[in-house]
Amino acid sequence: MLEYRNLKQRSLIMEKMWSGRFSEAASSLLDEFNASIMFDRELYQEDIEGSIAHATMLTEQGILNKDELESIKKGLAQVKEEIEAGEFTWELSDEDLHMAIEKRLTAIIGDTGKKLHTARSRNDQVAVDFRRYVLRKNKEIMSLIHALMTALHKVAGKHSETLIPGMTHLQHAQPTNFAFHLMAYGSMFKRDFERFEDSYRRNNISPLGCAALAGTPHNINRQSTANQLGFDSVSTNCLDTVSDRDFAIEILFNISMAMMHISRFAEEMILWSSYEFKFITFSDAYSTGSSIMPQKKNPDAAELLRGKSGRVYGNLMSLLTVMKGLPLAYNKDTQEDKEGVFDSVKTMEISLKILRESLLTLTVHEDNMKAACKVGHLSATDLADYLVEHCDIPFREAHFITGKAVAKSEELGIDLSDISYEELKAIDGRIEENVMPYMSIKHSMNARTSEGGTSTVRTIEQLAKFNSWLEENNSF
Repeated sequence: MLEYRNLKQRSLIMEKMWSGRFSEAASSLLDEFNASIMFDRELYQEDIEGSIAHATMLTEQGILNKDELESIKKGLAQVKEEIEAGEFTWELSDEDLHMAIEKRLTAIIGDTGKKLHTARSRNDQVAVDFRRYVLRKNKEIMSLIHALMTALHKVAGKHSETLIPGMTHLQHAQPTNFAFHLMAYGSMFKRDFERFEDSYRRNNISPLGCAALAGTPHNINRQSTANQLGFDSVSTNCLDTVSDRDFAIEILFNISMAMMHISRFAEEMILWSSYEFKFITFSDAYSTGSSIMPQKKNPDAAELLRGKSGRVYGNLMSLLTVMKGLPLAYNKDTQEDKEGVFDSVKTMEISLKILRESLLTLTVHEDNMKAACKVGHLSATDLADYLVEHCDIPFREAHFITGKAVAKSEELGIDLSDISYEELKAIDGRIEENVMPYMSIKHSMNARTSEGGTSTVRTIEQLAKFNSWLEENNSF
């Protein structure tokens, strides 16, 4: 519970931990403006673990004794229990998570609690807490992306022969299969996974021990705390380290990219679920109704997935803007780094879960997809290719002849795939009867046999490669 007491009165009767240099009590208005405790308590687990690692290192270096270490560890364990049980009192006057926990620790174990901050600043403390939170969320998001990709593979595996019109400019272009289309999104999500993976590797560096900005004269061992907290190494330059928020910007960028891909997918599913397409139907569990029109079934889950991309873009731009003009080293501006990250992380996590469940529960209308392939003359490119390969006609001329065949089909009110051999022969006498298989929509789809193409054979290859990658990358 966060207590908003009479802040002016509390400021007069209670010293802040940094108040030795000040002769006048802090303004209650500044207390409210300056505090981050309303949101940074999200980092309590990282803060307590970082403090235990720091105290353990101080003991190894002879700065604390073993009894003091045990007292600190026991006190921090109690603080953690109180937080998780909802019994911890969060007070705005404590400013932030770090001060609140240290104050409570000191209340529990006495003056030994005041020794914990030896060789440490809130600057490197918040840097280690926030970095470890971001690294933890990197792993959790990777796991959720993997689960989404597994679901995508499961659905796609049923549809390597299901015809669907491939589009450019949102106009019917060439026939593809539905698995091939889904695997396009699988490729996007694979890149998203790899971005989070790369960011984790690059940013798994410990800031602890940098103190305010220049290191500390105490005989500390930064590698010890790095090892305890699971970091690969320690940072090289303390001045950079305490002011660095690249890791936070990276997770916001990675989330924005992934949400952009989700938004594109959601947009297509919204179109596909309309009566104009009717390629898919969302389950009732992931649809909503209208307050006035009883017949409506709205794809609200997909629309929210599409809309929330704007939210995470805003968080990314906000932090980039905060950081763009900051001098070294730490500045209070960077207190604005956390709320946007917390919000984007939560948005990403629920979006990945919703998209996965929506996929696994939707109904695919294969007949409607196939019927749509008979609209828009999707075999036109195949006729042009036939003229090049079998009639030795230059492609530009073949393109013109095919255009005339399309115009004739339009005149007859039929799709090009249904035109007769006699009509084609009348357009150009060089066309022979062996052209007819090339006019088939399914033949057209299966003709795309180049690596990465849409033919069923190539799509099954893609599914197999995708599955192998999923199996090789299933530990986080």
